[in-house]
Amino acid sequence: MAITAGMVKELREMTGAGMMDCKKALTETNGDMDAAVEFLRKNGQAKAEKKASRIAAEGLCRVAIKDEKTAAVVEVNSETDFVAKNEDFQNFVAAVAEQAVSTDAADIDAFLAEKWNLDTSKTVKEALVDKVAVIGENLNIRRFEKVVAENGCVVSYTHGGGRIGVIVEGETDVVNDSVKEALTNIAMQVAALSPKYVSTSDVSEEYKVHEKEILMAQIANDPKMAGKPEKVIEGAVVGRLNKELKEVCLLEQVYVKAEDGKQTVAKYIEQVAKENSAKLSVKRFVRFETGEGLEKKEENFAEEVAKQMNQ
Repeated sequence: MAITAGMVKELREMTGAGMMDCKKALTETNGDMDAAVEFLRKNGQAKAEKKASRIAAEGLCRVAIKDEKTAAVVEVNSETDFVAKNEDFQNFVAAVAEQAVSTDAADIDAFLAEKWNLDTSKTVKEALVDKVAVIGENLNIRRFEKVVAENGCVVSYTHGGGRIGVIVEGETDVVNDSVKEALTNIAMQVAALSPKYVSTSDVSEEYKVHEKEILMAQIANDPKMAGKPEKVIEGAVVGRLNKELKEVCLLEQVYVKAEDGKQTVAKYIEQVAKENSAKLSVKRFVRFETGEGLEKKEENFAEEVAKQMNQ
């Protein structure tokens, strides 16, 4: 497969690796972008999660809360950012979120097939099709997630005008403004630092095994570790893995508002719990980012205009 300059540029933006390293990685993996990222990581030339340049689809995330115990977040995609800023589209996304907070659907197919709350003569899917006809651009209700707190409350946070939507479920025997403010601060933390897990106990063995494999390959390519005893290498792998887990586990992260710059989220929660005489913990969180994991087609506006003029 021919490796283009555009592919090299994309991989470089994704990983922060050098241009020649990116070209070599793409050549070695026959142009497979994901495999190239893994190749660079194993050779210590890329950071773990650098795929932001691929997250480029437009649209909005919205959160709806029915009460302090029930919330839902949805993502609705559009083709252009222009439509995402359209008031009609924004109202539609808000209505989809309200639909999601009251749904009993277990998946997106069931959700799309249920009656549309604003007009029960049609389904959610039919309401979407109608909106496509009105707006004149392809739209997609991509996903939703509903959270119901059994022993506590839910809070939400939306960032960037709807680019990121977060729900945090707090397990607590005290629900007051102070506790809800703390959980909202944690929702902001989730939006900003994008943890994968609540705590290290939630990390799957599959994830640990995969990351250990990456770390072992990095160490094998590190001249400073050449000839080191196996015990030393194993210790280095464990140390690096633990450091990585602190970055991907919410409770292990440094709290973004920490006055001393050291307090972890776990310690912040302990502090709030003590101040409110509460038993407080984060049970789960949901974080949606618009276009996460989707590819956006690149368009050259000048070329598009030229095509239309030549028709």
